[in-house]
Amino acid sequence: MKNTLDKFSKQAAIYKKFRPTYPAELFDFIYSKCSNKDVAWDCGTGNGQVASILAESFKKVYATDISEKQIQNATRKENIFYSVDRAEKTSLPSNSIDLITVGQAMHWFDFAAFNKEAKRVLKPNGIIAIWSYGLLRVNTKINEIIDNFYTNIVGKYWNVERRHIDNNYDSIQFDFDEINISEKFQIQVTWSLEQLKGYINTWSSVQNYMEQNNGNNPVDELIKEIAKEWKTDVKQITFPIFLRIGNRKS
Repeated sequence: MKNTLDKFSKQAAIYKKFRPTYPAELFDFIYSKCSNKDVAWDCGTGNGQVASILAESFKKVYATDISEKQIQNATRKENIFYSVDRAEKTSLPSNSIDLITVGQAMHWFDFAAFNKEAKRVLKPNGIIAIWSYGLLRVNTKINEIIDNFYTNIVGKYWNVERRHIDNNYDSIQFDFDEINISEKFQIQVTWSLEQLKGYINTWSSVQNYMEQNNGNNPVDELIKEIAKEWKTDVKQITFPIFLRIGNRKS
């Protein structure tokens, strides 16, 4: 992840508060492919959400991110070792990692350089799992409002890397022996309208919009429009997960 693309430091606190968490089924599937659970590396850790889950199953977890603010706001556990590092070059020992995870961050990386670094630090039987989650779904009417906002209001303010999420991560360079996945994974949350607003405010496109429009926040008008269709205290929201997983090539 390049420093010029660090769109998350300034909203690190709300990022931690409003970003959705991943389902246990996702980690159960990833762990089922691991032969050892000694050392994991969560790359692009952000607020440490994934690292804190890995720490429950692995003896040691390294967690890296280029955002010092994100690291400062990250969840702390005794067996998590945080550092501010680029994904493409770390001080991790070669052949030392059983599992590498990259949650909602791979699209920011220099693919070739990161793949080389990941292969360097992975053990011969190590596993790498990268994933992203797509645009949230609520119901037909609200989906149409969100789709319009996503495409027509903040569409041109997304960084070009966002296209990899829109492509379900199929366009990511992944230099590993890929494991076939038949399972489907998704995030399901029950949110109030205020929580939805908080989450959308973490979008990098919203931050880019505000930077280029004198601080005007387009989310305020979006939420007013959604409110007309909300009609309940909370609603169930779903995010599709796109997972790729593989072994280190020999």
